[in-house]
Amino acid sequence: MAKKKSLIKFNDEHKNRNRLSDIILGGQDGLVNVLGVILGVAAATVDTRIVLAAGFAATFAESVSMAAVAYTSKVAERDYYKSMVETEKREIKEIPESEKEEIREIYRRKGFKGDLLERIVHVITSDEQVWLETMMRDELVLTPVHDKRPLGAALIVGVSALIGSLVPLMPFVAFPIGTGIYVSVLLSAVVLFVVGFIKAKMTIGSPGKSGMQMVIIGVLSALVGYGVGLLFTL
Repeated sequence: MAKKKSLIKFNDEHKNRNRLSDIILGGQDGLVNVLGVILGVAAATVDTRIVLAAGFAATFAESVSMAAVAYTSKVAERDYYKSMVETEKREIKEIPESEKEEIREIYRRKGFKGDLLERIVHVITSDEQVWLETMMRDELVLTPVHDKRPLGAALIVGVSALIGSLVPLMPFVAFPIGTGIYVSVLLSAVVLFVVGFIKAKMTIGSPGKSGMQMVIIGVLSALVGYGVGLLFTL
């Protein structure tokens, strides 16, 4: 019972980390990309409507694109794992001696030898499921794909990208272009720092360092976009 509860807790934590990763992926990508786009446009025009039109177009295109990429990548990851499982199952049935030798080599590299090595090989290969899991983990270095709902991941990434994209755009709704640029960069930097800080708190690493890394990425994007926009004013 305790083991089952521990496994459930591990799976829940794994799912939470996946969700956090999807939220950060969508939010950061949306914010940084749209920030670069709208600052580039803002540098080339004094018409706020053009900045907003470009910003909203980039916002929704980015959100849909990120959701689609999340969906297809999850499906591809899941399908690849399943295909490799089927391949290993077939090889265990058709060429068991070769597969046993692979198990033997895996544990020989871990430092086992002699009778102990042979007992390990015998125990593992006497249970086909354990044998299969060992091949997937230790030979192919693949772990089970726990997220079986690619549509859920796509929704999380898409909504996160939408929210993140609105962060640098909203200042241009309330302020003229000159002020909007500074407020947009400042607000985006604050949000990126907070996201990086929270990410490190929930995973590993230095919160301050993680936050600053996020800020640097956003600022560099802003500078590149702004610089490209300035070229059209020359």
